Amino acid sequence: MRIFITGMPGVGKTTLALKIAEKLKDLGYKVGGFITKEIRKNGKRVGFKIITLDTNEETILAYVGDGKIKVGKYAVFIENLDKVGVEAIKRALKDADIIVIDELGTMEFKSKKFSEVVDEVIKSDKPLLATLHRNWVNKFEDKGMIYTLTVENRDKLFKEILNNILMDIGGK
Repeated sequence: MRIFITGMPGVGKTTLALKIAEKLKDLGYKVGGFITKEIRKNGKRVGFKIITLDTNEETILAYVGDGKIKVGKYAVFIENLDKVGVEAIKRALKDADIIVIDELGTMEFKSKKFSEVVDEVIKSDKPLLATLHRNWVNKFEDKGMIYTLTVENRDKLFKEILNNILMDIGGK
């Protein structure tokens, strides 16, 4: 089963994915992969960091400024994504009950290794919960179930997605 959560910026895609991951961990499932959190300075978003779900390792994915690889105003640190994010996904492919990837978007797909490991996950039988940047929906619409998160449906989607995952990975 592959579940993708999309929606407008700031609607809570990462929060929902993390809430589901934490509930699954509480139920005894092994959750792997990573989430991406905003880095804020003086109330403004200045970057993003990756946090792995198995080891809590953190690294900077992107930060406002100049860099070799740019997406909008952000310099993207592909080497950090490859070293921490891609490796977390690889570990999850081997060891986890479910893989969480936050997010599938332009910054992340600047990495060849990330693209390759996502292809590997999509081809595997391993359950996947991923947040999906709205501009990438067309690329993944035939790869699984896509949920569009809104402020109004947050609670409903939490229960619905969690139940779908639990039915798929079975009563542990």
